[in-house]
Parts: sequence; structure tokens; C-alpha cells
Amino acid sequence: MDRGRDRSAKRISGQEKQEKVYGVFEKVAGGYDSANVRISLGMQALWKRMLIGQAVKACGGIKGRRARILDLCTGTGDIAVGIAERLPQSRVVGMDFSPSMLRAAARKAREKDLVNVRWRRGNAMEIPVRDAFFDSVSISFGLRNCADTDRVLREIHRVLRPGGTVLCLDSFVPDSALVRPFYHLYFRHVMPLVGGGRALKEEYEWLQESTEEFLRAGELADRMRDLGFEDVKVCRRMMGACVLHTGTKTQNI
Repeated sequence: MDRGRDRSAKRISGQEKQEKVYGVFEKVAGGYDSANVRISLGMQALWKRMLIGQAVKACGGIKGRRARILDLCTGTGDIAVGIAERLPQSRVVGMDFSPSMLRAAARKAREKDLVNVRWRRGNAMEIPVRDAFFDSVSISFGLRNCADTDRVLREIHRVLRPGGTVLCLDSFVPDSALVRPFYHLYFRHVMPLVGGGRALKEEYEWLQESTEEFLRAGELADRMRDLGFEDVKVCRRMMGACVLHTGTKTQNI
């Protein structure tokens, strides 16, 4: 059993995790974008474009009305802004529970003069939206930081219309036993300093631990199927350290 699995027995409670996540992201918001570029060796922009492209594909063909798209755990808003730019006739909502992150996201939208995206504070485990409202829901590098994965997936399923698409991009421990030692070396010992320096090293160590304690990519795909999503697909990048899951809502649970 690898170290990430051993640590799962020591997980903090749901409420404690919510409070911890809130504190971490309030602290790192100012330098979050530049840190992600360093941590991912410049690859994160490509991964996000992949997610944006899939969202555009899912909603670009909607006729007769404006597509409604939710970017959950939007952070500094890269995904929401990217979708809004590509689909100017859509209605995009970027939702996060960190005010500092939302302020950074709003600045990006203003700089691009986007009028089809708005920002809303909210909890991914209790999305303040009526049932079957959105055509697509995306969540990037956020699900692993939520206190209850199943609850978030159920909420996403609830707010999606029948036929709507979920897109989840996140960090994972690679499945390959050959790759994992190099992954652990980088993400345990190098990434916290590269991402946060000495001032925020503790916050980035916690973000690294949240990845090790998260489900494996195949387990998340199975969980999505169990909770009512169909046509679930798994697209791995960076030898499985970054994975995009997609699925479709076809039934209520």
C-alpha cells in the first residue's frame, strides 16, 4: 500500500477540510496563476484548453436559446473566461467559495470586456441553483479539495439538464508503478517550494497531500457511473498526473 493510501485514514473531518481549503486558497490567490505555471512546467494552459474545447463542443450546437454553463470551483476564472470567449452567446457562471479567488476572476473578465460571464460565491456541495438548469458543468483542480466527493457529484448531476455534460479536470497520483516514484519525488519535495516558496510552502504541501488522498482516476470514473453519469470517458495527460473525466446525465438519481 502506498503512502497516499496510508494517509487516508488520517483525513480531517469534512468541516475541518472546508475551513482548511478556504484558508489555503485565500492565502494563495494572489500568486496562484503564476504558481500553477511553475508547478505544471507550463503544461496547465494546454490542459485547460483541452477542457475548454470539450465544453465548447458540448454546448456549441445548442439551438434556439443561450447555452447555460457552470464552472464550479472556478478559482481565478481561467475556464469560465475561456468558455465565455469561445461561446459569446452563452451564459457562463463561475462559482467559488473564496472571495479572493472570485475577485481575481472578475478582473480577468473585465480586462477582456466579457459581458456573458458572471461570478457567484457558492459551495460545490450545495449549489444554489434549481434542478436541471445547466447544459454543462465543469470543475478543474477543485474536486479533490471538496470535503465530500460524492455529494459534489450528486449536486452536479442535479443541476445538469438531461443530456448535459460534466467535465472534471484534476490532479491524480499516476497509476503506473514505474512513474509513481518520480511523481512523489517532485510533488512531495520540489513542488511546494516551486509553487509557494518558503512563505507558502505549507499551503502547497497541503495541496499536494490532497492529491495523494484523492481517489485514483479509475475509481473516480466508477464513482461517476454509480451516481448516474453515462458515457464516462477518461483522458490522461502527463503520464496520468492530470486527468480529464467527462460524462453525460441521462437519468435522475
